[in-house]
Amino acid sequence: MRALVQRVSEGGVYIEKENYTAEIGKGMVILLGIHTEDNEEDINFVADKCCNLRVFEDENEKMNLSIKDINGEVLIISQFTLYGDARRGNRPGFTDAARPEKADDFYKKFITRVKENLGDEKVKAGIFGAMMMIKIMNDGPVTILVESK
Repeated sequence: MRALVQRVSEGGVYIEKENYTAEIGKGMVILLGIHTEDNEEDINFVADKCCNLRVFEDENEKMNLSIKDINGEVLIISQFTLYGDARRGNRPGFTDAARPEKADDFYKKFITRVKENLGDEKVKAGIFGAMMMIKIMNDGPVTILVESK
């Protein structure tokens, strides 16, 4: 499992076909990729790691605080392209990305685990499989790749 974590001053998702909008203030946007070999342990490891990552500045301007510490918000977006492989040719292949049925299930379980860590009101998410417009106002910039394997 891969989570591309970006510290943001604000973030949002808009899905025109679903007439769906979700926005967050200070916090993190997590772009989540599910691998074909991921299991429940990967979900828990990556979700817990994201919730405890110390990527927010303390009073001494050191990255020493987690999303929990700052009472921040999280926006989670499913992104199978994190497992794109462009080593051969110019068109990426996605054979390492989990099939949609598994990926949708694991995406929902990941969201649930993050909500267990932070509370329902602090977590927003995109819709699995939808074409989305994503707003990411990266703060820093700070971008961390969290992987389970």
